[in-house]
Amino acid sequence: MIHLRIDDQRQRRLPFYLAMEEWAAANLPAADYFFSWQVDPTVIFGRNQRIDLEVNLDYCRENGIETYRRKSGGGCVFADRHNIMFSYITPSEHVTTTFARYTAMITAMLRSLGVDAEATGRNDITIGGRKVSGNSFYHVPGRSIVHGTMLYDTDFSHMANAITPSRSKLESKMVKSVPSHITTLNQHLSMPIERFRKYAIGYMTDSELTITDKQIAEIEKLEAPYYTPEWIYGRRSSASLRHNRRIEGVGEFAVGIDLHEGRIADIDIEGDFFLLSDLDSALLDRLRNVRYVDYEIEHALSATDTSEIISGLSTPQFIDLIIN
Repeated sequence: MIHLRIDDQRQRRLPFYLAMEEWAAANLPAADYFFSWQVDPTVIFGRNQRIDLEVNLDYCRENGIETYRRKSGGGCVFADRHNIMFSYITPSEHVTTTFARYTAMITAMLRSLGVDAEATGRNDITIGGRKVSGNSFYHVPGRSIVHGTMLYDTDFSHMANAITPSRSKLESKMVKSVPSHITTLNQHLSMPIERFRKYAIGYMTDSELTITDKQIAEIEKLEAPYYTPEWIYGRRSSASLRHNRRIEGVGEFAVGIDLHEGRIADIDIEGDFFLLSDLDSALLDRLRNVRYVDYEIEHALSATDTSEIISGLSTPQFIDLIIN
């Protein structure tokens, strides 16, 4: 695996590193790439989440915590300079295989340090049953990207107050607060954070590629759209029908449907589910102008395998989700 390195020591904001993933996926030869990064206090939320429902915006503004949307699915995470973010870019296009390979490598790296880590659930790495790393996935043509946290240490007060998960999500995990189901690596490992970061890079990679100033300028062009209000806050449909549901093993869903004369004029789905393809072009566009009855929706989706678009969600489950 190839380590992507930037020589200068500038402190960049989180969208730069998301753009760096995109740039690497679109421009570098097919291979496995890995890099790590740290940011000032930031909440990063999933592609289809509503920021006002998932993030305590007042608290973030008062405490100088930045908030950004990423292109992968999944839920909110809090990052600061006391933890490390990892990015993995690979030619593999299969989500299960990609996740399994990546989490196995990270788990093996931690175990090589004597930490009793294991990969669990759809995207977590745990120590003693408590999460130390959460990861999310998204696909671009020909490449897959996995990125996630490694909680070496963190400000639990900021984490608890900046992120506002739903009651159903907490109940599904049988926890009463955000920090209660996580642990930090420094509780299990006596190693300074920078030394650990260098060790992780050395373990995961066997060669290095330095990003040039010209390439950094290209990355910065990809970075710019992440700061627009349209991207950060998302679109809001004038839905006449709204309902929420949590599907175990898949995620939370908030469905909004705007009906006109019995047909679906617009449909939007928000939540912390994992996307494997573009939600609108691959799925929702097929329902627009379709009559809002189950057999018409079934016909419109007869050639669609929803599990290839939303991880773990079958087409019958999706139809039931939007009808009921």
